[in-house]
Amino acid sequence: MAWVLALLRAGPVGSGCAHPGLPTGARASSPPPARSAVARHAFAAGLLVALLVLLVGCGTTAPDLFLLTRSGSLPGARLTLLVNDGGTVRCNGGAARPLSDPQLLVARRVQEDVSDDAQKDLTLPARTGSLLRFRIRTQDGTVTFSDVDAGTRPELGRVIAFARTVAQDVCGLAR
Repeated sequence: MAWVLALLRAGPVGSGCAHPGLPTGARASSPPPARSAVARHAFAAGLLVALLVLLVGCGTTAPDLFLLTRSGSLPGARLTLLVNDGGTVRCNGGAARPLSDPQLLVARRVQEDVSDDAQKDLTLPARTGSLLRFRIRTQDGTVTFSDVDAGTRPELGRVIAFARTVAQDVCGLAR
């Protein structure tokens, strides 16, 4: 805060106060305008508040979009993806890995697609012929379904496609 007061005491260029770029003792022809201590302190307090507002926004973390789990009888079926709105994904509990911008947009769409069903905590029963089971948990709730449900519900097909693409391209997994 002392540096702010020092700047205020120095005055603006052309105010008659010495500045680093001027020779020592150089002054404008008129005396500097008087500034009250109250005005300087009020201005400094305003700058401090503005600085604090900027700093409060720094370091906040983006919320998680969803937690997607996949299980099944196929080799490599077990998968857990924790997708964050900041553009990262954690694969099977590992370190955060970056998603591409298009992948993040797809993740946001997936979350929107399942929002209504999640609010109802929809669980579709496992159907004959299903090999994989999916569970996606959002802030709205949870949707549980099988791979064969994608044939009648395109939004669930996008969940499955997202899981497979991210598992292979980002997580480096075979499935």
